[in-house]
Amino acid sequence: MTYDLKSVKMPKLGTAALRALVVFAENGLVGPPLINKLMTAGGLTRIRELTPDEVPTFYPTLAADDPAVPPLIPATGPIEQPRGFRFPGVADFAHAYRSGASSPEKVAERFLEQLDHSERDGKPLRAFIAVHRDDVMAQARESAKRWRAGAQLSPFDGVPVAVKDEIDQAGYPTTVGTKFIGREPAAEDATVIARLRAAGALLVGKANMHEIGINVTGLNPHHGTTRNPYNDDFHTGGSSSGPATVVASGLAPVAIGADGGGSIRIPSAFCGLVGIKATFGRLSEHGAFPLCWTVGFLGPMTGSVLDCRMAYELMAGADPCDPNTLGAPPVSLDTAPPASLKGVRLGVYWPWFRHATPEVVSHCEALVRSLVDRGATIHEIEIPELDATRVAHIVTILGEMSSSMQRHYKEHRTDFSLDARINLASAFSLSDADYVNAQRIRTRARVHWAEAFANVDAIVTPATGQTAPRINPAAQPFGESDLSTSMEIMRFAFASNFTGHPAISFPAGYGANNLPIGLQVIGRPWAESLLFRIAKVAEQIVERRAPARWYPLLEG
Repeated sequence: MTYDLKSVKMPKLGTAALRALVVFAENGLVGPPLINKLMTAGGLTRIRELTPDEVPTFYPTLAADDPAVPPLIPATGPIEQPRGFRFPGVADFAHAYRSGASSPEKVAERFLEQLDHSERDGKPLRAFIAVHRDDVMAQARESAKRWRAGAQLSPFDGVPVAVKDEIDQAGYPTTVGTKFIGREPAAEDATVIARLRAAGALLVGKANMHEIGINVTGLNPHHGTTRNPYNDDFHTGGSSSGPATVVASGLAPVAIGADGGGSIRIPSAFCGLVGIKATFGRLSEHGAFPLCWTVGFLGPMTGSVLDCRMAYELMAGADPCDPNTLGAPPVSLDTAPPASLKGVRLGVYWPWFRHATPEVVSHCEALVRSLVDRGATIHEIEIPELDATRVAHIVTILGEMSSSMQRHYKEHRTDFSLDARINLASAFSLSDADYVNAQRIRTRARVHWAEAFANVDAIVTPATGQTAPRINPAAQPFGESDLSTSMEIMRFAFASNFTGHPAISFPAGYGANNLPIGLQVIGRPWAESLLFRIAKVAEQIVERRAPARWYPLLEG
C-alpha cells in the first residue's frame, strides 16, 4: 500500500499566544519567515516540491456518463423504520397541517419561542445570526392560507428551513460570519433558496457559521460559538455550524449549508445528522458568497435520509445563472424503498479508513459489516497520493479565499477573528505558481479516483477522524489555534471537494460524552441516488439517540 497521509503535528495556541502569533505574522519583516515555518509544519510547502507534468484542471467538472448504479432490489415485505429517536421531518409537518393538528402560524410562533428558549436555557446554542420575526410570521400566514384553501405548493409548504449565512436570502444581509460584510440586505434569493421559497418553505433566518468558512469548529467571536445539542460542552463542527445546531436541536427539520472542505459533512457527523455534498455542478452556486469557486458546494442538512433526499431533489438541477450546472444529467432517484444492498460494491482503503480514533473506527467498521449483512460486498482499493491531494486542496481553498477576501482584508484586517487572520496571512503567502501546481495535482488526483472507482460503486470512510472537540472556555470569545485537531477532523472530507465527487455523511453511532459519529460514502459522478440508498439502509440499522438540547416545533 502507498498510504502517505500523516497526522499533522502543530502546537495548540490559546488566545494570548494566537494573538501574539497574528501580530508577528502580519509584520512585514518577521512575518514571511514565520508564515513559511507554519506552512512547512503543516506540509503546505510540499506544493513547491511536487512536480506534476499534467495540464492543470481548474474546475472539477465530471463527465455525465452512466454512473453504473446497481439495479434496486424491490421491497418484498414491510420496510424497517428508523430505530430509536426520530427527528420530526417534512412529512410530519405536512401531515400536521393537513390534519389540522397544527398550522404554519402555530409552528412559526413555536419556532420563535423555542429559539428564545435555546438562548436562555443554560448555555446559549447560538444557532442563528439573524431572524426577522415579522418576516417569519408573514410567510407563515401566507402558507396557512394556502393549506386552508387546499392549495399548498408542495410538502415543504410551511416547513421551517434555515439558511447558512453564506447564502443569499432576500431581505437579509449575507455576513459570511463576519461583523462587517453584508451591510445591505440581499436583493434576491440564491437559486437554491429561491427554489425552496417557490415550494412554500418557511425560511426562518440566517444560521451561524465559522467566520468566512475558514475552520471546522464553529467558534465565532462576532455571533457566538455554536454549541452541540448532543452535549453543549462540545463544538458543533464547521463551517456550517449553525445549520447543524438548528436541525439537531429541533429548531427546523432542514437547513442549507455550504461545503468547501467538509463543511456540510463534518457538522452533520458531529451532530448526528444526514448531510450531502452533491456532484460538482448538481446544485447551483448562484447567490452563494464567492469564497471558494472550485471546491465549494451547497447542500441540505437534515435529521433523516428522506428529508435530505427531498431537499436535494427540490434544489438540484440546471440554472442558467451557474454555467457549471448546465452539463449535468437529469436528477434521478430510486422510487422504491431499499430492502437490500445486494449487488452494491463498496470500496475501502483500509489504511485511510482506520486512520481515526479507535471509537470512530470501531463504530464505522461495525456499520460497514452491517451493510455487508444487507447484501453489499467489500472490495479493498488503493488511492495513491492522498497527502499531495490534501496539500493541493488546502492551497486551492486558501488561494481562492484570499482572492475573495483581499479587499476586505485591506480595509478590515483587524475586524477579522484571530484564526481567520492567521489563516489569511498564510493564504496571502501563496504564489500564483503554487495555485497552478495545485490544479495540476488535481488532474492527477482525478485519475487516481477514477481508477479507484473502476471496480466499485462507492467508497466508504469515516466522516471525520474524531468526534466533536470540547469547547475551551478560556478560548471564548476570541478563539484559539489547534490546526492538528482541524486536520484530524478534515481527514476524510477534502478529497471529494477537490475531485468533484458526491459524498454523504450519516449517523454510525455514538462515542464518549454522547457525541455522534458519522460514516461517509463517496460516490461515482452523479450517483447521488446510490448514496441515499446506502444511507437509508444504514438508517434502519443504527439506533438513533435524542439530543440533550431539544426544542421541537410540533406538539406531541
